[in-house]
Amino acid sequence: MSETAVIELKNVTLNYDKNRVLDDVNFKLHNGEFAYLIGPTGIGKSTFLKLLYRDVVPDSGTVRVTEYPVNKISEREVPMLRRRLGIVFQDFQLLKDRNVFDNVAFSLQVTGEKPKFIKERVLEVLTMVGLSHRRKHLPRDLSGGEQQRVVIARALANEPRILLADEPTGNLDPKATKEIMELLRTINNRGMAVLMITHDYAVVKKYRARTVRMVNGKTQDLVWKGDKLVPVK
Repeated sequence: MSETAVIELKNVTLNYDKNRVLDDVNFKLHNGEFAYLIGPTGIGKSTFLKLLYRDVVPDSGTVRVTEYPVNKISEREVPMLRRRLGIVFQDFQLLKDRNVFDNVAFSLQVTGEKPKFIKERVLEVLTMVGLSHRRKHLPRDLSGGEQQRVVIARALANEPRILLADEPTGNLDPKATKEIMELLRTINNRGMAVLMITHDYAVVKKYRARTVRMVNGKTQDLVWKGDKLVPVK
């Protein structure tokens, strides 16, 4: 893991309808690091991710993703910022009328890549996630775990610096959860930074990595003491 931070939040505060969601948050994710962001539903974890791909901007403080000062860039620069990020959603968000190949290809088509490159890259990432043999199937023909692997392939297509995974195992059975977690760890072991939001304590316990908890609008680093996560002193 490099000591270079690919995500950095400094003194970030964000309010929704006069409710403080994030309160003077400071956070870093380093190049090649795997980290969990945990906490109960509604605590602000998804809002934290939205800051990173500039779906929302903070009321105060600064957000940096790779070389981009997120809250200062122009609207014209937002697509380039988002190409630095691969995003994996809990609910898949696949195009139901397109097969696996075309779902992954779509993320490259919108950035104007040439057809030859698209074909090569899609087959490469589908092989990476173990689904090249299913490339002609529609999403409805796939299991939940397979659909999530398509989502991961789509997220990797533009060769992002960071993978953001928002509850990627939330809708999966234990077998599929194991497959997705092993895939995410493999991607991380190849050098990509991964930030995973989850409320699944069993996953965090089994696949241990740096763990950060959201509590009262702030982030708090945790460490394992036996089978319990406790705040870093």
